[in-house]
Amino acid sequence: MTTLDTELATTWIRRWDAQQEFYVADREERFAVIGDVVAATITTGTVVDLGCGPGSLAGGIAERLPDARIIGVDADPLLLALARGRYGNVEFVDADLAGTAWLAEIPAVVDAAVSTTALHWLTPAQLADVYRALADRIRPGGVFVNGDHLGLGDPNLDQVAAAVRQGRAARVGVTENEEWAAWWAAVEAEPALAGLLTERARRSVAHHGNHLSVAEHRDLLLAAGFRGASPVWQTGDDHVLVAIR
Repeated sequence: MTTLDTELATTWIRRWDAQQEFYVADREERFAVIGDVVAATITTGTVVDLGCGPGSLAGGIAERLPDARIIGVDADPLLLALARGRYGNVEFVDADLAGTAWLAEIPAVVDAAVSTTALHWLTPAQLADVYRALADRIRPGGVFVNGDHLGLGDPNLDQVAAAVRQGRAARVGVTENEEWAAWWAAVEAEPALAGLLTERARRSVAHHGNHLSVAEHRDLLLAAGFRGASPVWQTGDDHVLVAIR
């Protein structure tokens, strides 16, 4: 397990956060809403962040709920190393959500699970497996909270939602932020991260994409065993979807 200097990790995570805002103009508000839902459900207990990346959401929840146990799960060794270097109050697990190994790394019963801009990388079948696993692990009354760009189920409405997203990005002032490819190109020029990049390339974690609508996510959650699922916040196609176990 690679340990990164806190200052180095913090610098790259700040740059990551700005890069993500290029795509999610209201990212901080999305995170705050996810935190609101979790805080309304628990003050102590265990929260699992699925596809945690460099830990921005998990770290924010840990700060908001200092008595809770926060576990972040991801399969990207570079992003996990950044997370471990920055957020000492979160446990980070190296595991791929597309398989079942991650289930052995979290408790048999958890109080809440969260995710943001991650589960769209899974195939529909893989996502259904994750939702069933969560329904099995989350205690009755616990919640799953997913923040992501989710389609509206109608091509015409999706076009309108995309226009809303673009308009919001322009008003917030994030259209000139660094993009995904530029961030990774900069990482490749950082000598301290070279070994992690090599490991990342060796793994070749598969990203497929499912393009499911918010209604399709809700249907999968209900079929998995959640007793209710609905968006609690939305701007265009940017949703926070909550499912109650």
